[in-house]
Amino acid sequence: MCGIVGYIGKQQAAPIILEGLSKLEYRGYDSAGMAVFDGEKIQIQKAVGRLKALEELTHDGATMPGTVGIGHTRWATHGAPSDVNAHPHYNEEETIAVVHNGIIENYLPLKEKLLAKGYKFTSDTDTEVLAHLIDYYYKGNPLEAITKVMHRVQGSYALGIIFAEQPDQVFAVRKDSPLIVGQNENGCFIASDVPAILKYTRKVYFIENQEVVRLRADHMHFYTVDEEEIEKEPVTIDWDASAAEKGGYEHFMLKEMYEQPKTVTDTLMPRIKDNDVVIEELGMSDEEIKAIRKIFIVACGSAYHTGVTAKYVMEGIARIPVEVDVASEFRYRDPILEDGTMVVVISQSGETADTLAALRQSQKLGHKVLGIVNVVGSSIAREADNVMYTWAGPEIAVATTKAYSAQLIALYLLAMKFAKVRGMLDADAFEGMIEDLKRLPGQIERLLANKQRIQRFANRYIGAKDVFFIGRGIDYAISMEGSLKLKEISYIHSEAYAAGELKHGTISLIEEGTLVAAVATQDTLFQKTLSNMVEVKARGAFVLAVTNEGNTDIEKAADYCIYLPRTNPYFANSLAIIPLQLFGYYVAVGKGCDVDKPRNLAKSVTVE
Repeated sequence: MCGIVGYIGKQQAAPIILEGLSKLEYRGYDSAGMAVFDGEKIQIQKAVGRLKALEELTHDGATMPGTVGIGHTRWATHGAPSDVNAHPHYNEEETIAVVHNGIIENYLPLKEKLLAKGYKFTSDTDTEVLAHLIDYYYKGNPLEAITKVMHRVQGSYALGIIFAEQPDQVFAVRKDSPLIVGQNENGCFIASDVPAILKYTRKVYFIENQEVVRLRADHMHFYTVDEEEIEKEPVTIDWDASAAEKGGYEHFMLKEMYEQPKTVTDTLMPRIKDNDVVIEELGMSDEEIKAIRKIFIVACGSAYHTGVTAKYVMEGIARIPVEVDVASEFRYRDPILEDGTMVVVISQSGETADTLAALRQSQKLGHKVLGIVNVVGSSIAREADNVMYTWAGPEIAVATTKAYSAQLIALYLLAMKFAKVRGMLDADAFEGMIEDLKRLPGQIERLLANKQRIQRFANRYIGAKDVFFIGRGIDYAISMEGSLKLKEISYIHSEAYAAGELKHGTISLIEEGTLVAAVATQDTLFQKTLSNMVEVKARGAFVLAVTNEGNTDIEKAADYCIYLPRTNPYFANSLAIIPLQLFGYYVAVGKGCDVDKPRNLAKSVTVE
């Protein structure tokens, strides 16, 4: 959430900042602003709404001359979206400007202290407190003032700061909110994420917690919170810059759905060697794998749903007990992690605040953590004991599709590896699963090619008020993700239920014309789910069924059927989710929703 871009160098700062912010729109925001030093003072312009409003206000940056500046896209936390609350924020004399991602937890007592000292506030934000607090400590040494503020402030933050008295410097600060810096022959950059500066440089430095960077036009220096200078090594980003562009698709989300066959291949094939699963980055010996007594999978949102699927797969083939926790619950429930427990955290961005906190809590309790992430060099990637990358490439749309599919593949491979090492899969079963995995990319392509049929069906439900998804076992996990996809981009109320729970209250919500999407890919549970479909149809529901090819009996209970290619039942999520993603997408498009940037949501949730 929120985005920061800063620049100091030989070129005009405002156009670079605006372009960088445009690459961060996927993070979610409701206002935007820039601060640029024009040679005499710091000029600030802000605008509520999309970045286009700021671009028009500044004539694409032309009305804000200067080679030093910082910019921000804000997602409201403290104070409603408004020009006043938008970043950057000044001190009272307008000689210091600050942009901030994160939340300052103790901003109220700090604000009260500053009010008592005579400081005046114009906004409702916690960020303005930072601007005044830096001013309070500033005695001509910016680094000293910033580190004093860091010692006083509690919460999460990534900061970009400029001083009118120090026009040859930009400062960047980080604690629990991602921030990177980069450099080329024309200047230095700060950004919340790689896409913002990928056009200018591929060598970036990831700022660690409690670090400060002083950037000048031709060099940068790194410091600890105690002002001790440190050395850092750059990381080379090997993304293709075009991977972060739409490439002719109407939306990033549609493009990323169509990238799923490649994403699955890229995550899968390097780890299958000589018909075996090889996860070199796992860093565990066979003896350590055999010693695992329990696994905790911790994640948020869609990543949590992949964890629910993994519970069924891991328990089913490796016979290891698995608990799946929403990260925000795990971190506060004082979990009991006994000897022999392995913790797996899953995050597309590698910056999800609650998941990162769960990782640190697990390590504090003495347990090693495996991170499954998509972003190289992210906080989880750096802090986890071992990392398994999903190699999905940049995912821009807020609603995940290809990263979700890549996470499923990583978890299947992990379960198969553990099952084989622990002697729970015979050679024939293991080889059959590998062959089924190899077929998944082509099967996903077949399902994506069926988009027009799904689009026609979706057009009938643009005006739906309530949609329910039901399933059992892995089908319940699929239903959870299908429901989330629909609600987050179309704003239609949608819920997923374990089909066996219908009689325990849920069925009372069914009325004439209610759409119920029933997922029935698990042959051992097919008849049970079929009975549930009959129950809801008898109460007036319109039933959409998602099932495997050959299950034509389902047509007796369903009004509309989507058939999936046959695969191993444990891998059904990888196929069943495709038509549900397309359904949610086309409903949202039909309603005229901003599919890539749904309201109130952010791609990377870096605060609680």
